[in-house]
Amino acid sequence: MPRSFSVSDAKRLLRLQKDIDAKLRQIESVDDRLRAEITSAAENMAGSGSMEILDTIPVEELNRDKKGIRVKMLRDSGFTTLADIVKASEYSLSSINGISPDGAKAIKQAASEIAEKAKYGTKIRLSTDDKNPLSTALISSLYKYKRAVPFIKKADEYLTDFGSSADLRPAAGSLKWLFASSQKKTVAESAYQALSSILTDDLYKEISSAARAVQSSAYVSSKDAWADFSKDSISYINLLESVVPDIVGGGDEVYGLPEELAESVADVELDLTGLRCTLRRYQEWGVKYAVAQRRILLGDEMGLGKTVQAIAAMVHLRNKGATHFAVVCPASVLTNWCREIEKHSDLKMIRVHGNGKESAVRGWIAEGGVAVTTYETTSVFDIDESFRITMLTVDEAHYIKNPGAQRTVNVKKLCDHADRLLFMTGTALENRVGEMASLIQILNTSVFKDISPMLSLSNAPQFRESVAPVYYRRKREDVLTELPELVESMEWCNLTPEEKKVYKEALSEQNFMAARRVSWNVDDLSQSSKAQRMLEIVSDAEEEGRKVLVFSFFLDTVAKVAALLGDRCMEPITGSVSPARRQEIIDEFDKAKPGSVLVAQIQSGGTGLNIQSASVVILCEPQIKPSIENQAISRAYRMGQSRSVLVYRLLCDDTIDERITDLLAEKQSEFDAFADESVAADDTLELDKAAINGIMTAEIEAQKE
Repeated sequence: MPRSFSVSDAKRLLRLQKDIDAKLRQIESVDDRLRAEITSAAENMAGSGSMEILDTIPVEELNRDKKGIRVKMLRDSGFTTLADIVKASEYSLSSINGISPDGAKAIKQAASEIAEKAKYGTKIRLSTDDKNPLSTALISSLYKYKRAVPFIKKADEYLTDFGSSADLRPAAGSLKWLFASSQKKTVAESAYQALSSILTDDLYKEISSAARAVQSSAYVSSKDAWADFSKDSISYINLLESVVPDIVGGGDEVYGLPEELAESVADVELDLTGLRCTLRRYQEWGVKYAVAQRRILLGDEMGLGKTVQAIAAMVHLRNKGATHFAVVCPASVLTNWCREIEKHSDLKMIRVHGNGKESAVRGWIAEGGVAVTTYETTSVFDIDESFRITMLTVDEAHYIKNPGAQRTVNVKKLCDHADRLLFMTGTALENRVGEMASLIQILNTSVFKDISPMLSLSNAPQFRESVAPVYYRRKREDVLTELPELVESMEWCNLTPEEKKVYKEALSEQNFMAARRVSWNVDDLSQSSKAQRMLEIVSDAEEEGRKVLVFSFFLDTVAKVAALLGDRCMEPITGSVSPARRQEIIDEFDKAKPGSVLVAQIQSGGTGLNIQSASVVILCEPQIKPSIENQAISRAYRMGQSRSVLVYRLLCDDTIDERITDLLAEKQSEFDAFADESVAADDTLELDKAAINGIMTAEIEAQKE
């Protein structure tokens, strides 16, 4: 077989490969160095946290196993906690009268063993509110690595392509090549063709540029690192989890699933092209679980992102060729679902509700996409028996617990057309096993039969294992131990006809304050979309053993909310309540049962009070000054708060709520671009009279269209 290359060609190609290989190894070494730097910074941060723990442990703990350590002498010499011992040197301990050098060594050894256990159990938190030297070092290390990762991955890809160089080496020596067998020459020919298609001068330039970029990533500004973290904290946490998995989160890769089931879930490879957000590791695992198990009930606690997990599962299935999806949800969250799908994915969203719902269904059947509808509107889905839905998502699935209810009948008809089912609920169904069983019966009759004899043992290990193929629930403390415990959600509500009527009247009168009370200024709160969403949030909070703060700027809204909640509500805090009485109300609230609600005017209850017993905050309307909202949230989200704090902003779609929110976000963005955080932000971000007039004018014109 004639050769298509010369000895000099082979030598040139091997030299080029050697040069490129050196650059790639250089990139690899940076990878190792940056990972080590992240590990060290994370361990230092965890070590600092463990020292805080050790500072609470008395020195007497050293003698728990009766090691004969003379702890009284230590205490008398000022060493009162284990932190004191860990910080001390052996020499300083041996200087204590009665403690020998060997005794000092034994003391340090015992303290180190306890310190290691404390360090292992310490989970770090990263927050822009806590920029200390240790957290800054970790964020900066992660920022360096984040910038370098694309080049490192590319280097890995190239390295896997260079395996044929050994087959080419005989061709680089003229004597060896002269006596090489025909088989070796054929192999060398193939190797040359394979390598020459990869190894080019352009590639060398590209790899050299990548090596320089990776090297330069070592020099970063901590300010830039924190700014990048604030934009996308999830990517930082995911990166940290990949490098040091035992130092963040629960450290449980399978999140409580039986081993065999966990292995099948782990085997799922997701294609999330088109997903416009970064999933947390536990969320990605939830998506894999949904894909692997096909028909499931996802019961993650409120605030863990069940919606985005459902969207990600649809994106993956779409990328595998699926075309038709549907979401059934309560009317109160219909708009929220529509917005979330459009915000977080490139999926086509079709709203099936209100006027034109029948034509919307026909369009969805013809063109595909995600049909989003309410329980009450499921009756319009008149589809052929052979029509298939790739995945049907049913939000707040406990709504169909009653088999005889029409909405249950309608949803079950849709389920018959679905290849996959994703039921979702934040309610802890272990405490409502009857509801759980009714839902599982729809999802998987085999599992239903297995658990039916065990319904009275819903918290027993054997029950949890039997239900694991269908029911999956994670708690916040299990999966989000490393994140700041504040989760903010915008809850977009859809106006009812009565709300629209009252809202348009406010606009026609050019009454800004009346327009701001959109949804709350209807006479009957059963017609208020915000009120209905608030009731659902309060109900979910009660299920999770949480208490709720509700804030509004308006006195009449406070009164309406208090009347609607009835016995669940404490005496409202308004400007007319004396400071002494306010504290009495808070003391009563502290002692109240889960599900209790404290309603307050945001100007009165939003400052000067500590209400750590509440962990859910509801804002009835957007404020024209963000600092007022921040002060209100900080009543619950402060030192001493033992739980995550969930903040819900109630907003109405296509109303002044949207314009106020957008304008404040724009002002915040402008401020961030030209100034550091400072008290000046309060005045800069407040909507002035001109801005308010502009909002009203634009809204009045929009409603005429």
